[in-house]
Amino acid sequence: MALMTLPQLGEREVLAVAIASEEEDSRIYQTFAEKVREQYPHSAAVFEEMAEEERGHRQMLYELYREKFGEHLPPIRREDVKGFLKRRPIWLTANLGVDKMRQEAAIMEMQAARFYEKAASQTLDVSVRELLTRLAEIERGHKKKAEQLEATHLQGDAKAEEEATKRRMFVLQFVQPGLAGLMDGSVSTLAPLFAAAFATQNNWETFLVGLAASIGAGISMGFAEALSDDGSLTGRGTPWLRGLVTGLMTTLGGIGHTLPFLVPDSVPNAFYVATSIAVVIVLIELWVIAWIRAKYMDTPFLQAAFQVVLGGALVFAAGILIGSA
Repeated sequence: MALMTLPQLGEREVLAVAIASEEEDSRIYQTFAEKVREQYPHSAAVFEEMAEEERGHRQMLYELYREKFGEHLPPIRREDVKGFLKRRPIWLTANLGVDKMRQEAAIMEMQAARFYEKAASQTLDVSVRELLTRLAEIERGHKKKAEQLEATHLQGDAKAEEEATKRRMFVLQFVQPGLAGLMDGSVSTLAPLFAAAFATQNNWETFLVGLAASIGAGISMGFAEALSDDGSLTGRGTPWLRGLVTGLMTTLGGIGHTLPFLVPDSVPNAFYVATSIAVVIVLIELWVIAWIRAKYMDTPFLQAAFQVVLGGALVFAAGILIGSA
């Protein structure tokens, strides 16, 4: 079925589309509120007030529609109108972060205002045009309204509380799985990489061993993280995202000190050059891990550095001893 264009719609269809749109937007805002209520109760209050406003707009539109056209609404939605504003699927908007939800709300209000302005410009009925123009002005002002609502609900301790919650969620969903992967990739691949290096003293063969160890560890850690916790009780986010973060950071941690072994054999003392660069990269990796633990995990830097360096040194020594045997 071909989509209609806005100029093809009569006043009845325009009002029906507007009613359906306001109803859907109110449900989206209510979903936002329910999604963030536990972690961000003050932002939930903002979205609830916006949902209530959208329900009020729907009522205004429906009262005018019923006065002019009766009770029955034609089965037309914005998806049936070419070029009409589209909303993200509700399952996708519900998985946005609270800041993204606020940005999505601003986009929704801007798009709604544009629709009302264009619809009003083609409407001949004075009462319909007046209502559409009024709603366009209201929607234009909703961004400011949202800011006012945030100022009302997000003051002082409430704002600080939500910022602290956002930081905790970031640590739980990204930093912890990423750090676990980086530590595993950086440390666990040291033994096979340097064992192969000192056993073969061949850069290319060592590179292949390191590459295989890094990718294998990344896949293993990614699946282990994804299967360990579905996030429903711990709030650690979706398992596939945590698994992806862990797997990528594990692979990255191993690839870093593997790449130096791409030094070609034509370079004088190629093996020792590659090994020296790899050792420097390992030290950098261990320092980065210690810094992340100190910044996000509230571990004193010297303590974190000692723990990471000690573990890395033991694995590194094991690889050299096995490879030199």
